[in-house]
Amino acid sequence: MIAQSSPRSLDEELRHLTAGALSTRSRYGHVALLLAALIMCVLLGALLATEPALPGRTRVAFAVMLGIGASWVAYAVWVLRHRRPLLANHRVVAGWMAVVFTALFFAGASAMAIGAGGPSLQAAAAMGAVMLAVAVAVLVRAYRNLARLQARRRELERQLGL
Repeated sequence: MIAQSSPRSLDEELRHLTAGALSTRSRYGHVALLLAALIMCVLLGALLATEPALPGRTRVAFAVMLGIGASWVAYAVWVLRHRRPLLANHRVVAGWMAVVFTALFFAGASAMAIGAGGPSLQAAAAMGAVMLAVAVAVLVRAYRNLARLQARRRELERQLGL
């Protein structure tokens, strides 16, 4: 909480909170995300287009992965186009995307590990469980950050008499 800020310092703080641009580190991270997702989409699209003899389950899995990659491409392009820091709500959206996509992978890998067995499928399912735990942790962190910012906004509104 803020202790009796002067109008000038409050004004400066509000300007600082709203005038930020996307940091270099964040921009590089989103460019890397964009490139990785584009590479994945190109490879999967090429496989789907050039390999008509792929089994049906493989085609469905590749199509789902292509949709996931396209979602991440759209997200990265949106962030880079706006050149603004992610709002807390956008981090929550990205967290949910990570949880849903990772849960899809975990469910598919687990189903294959149960159905077909084998150490490689069990390892994939275990890795999916770890990735899902990380994605959930990212989502929880995003929600905590959102709550912190909302509390900060309420405090600033109180100080401004809004």
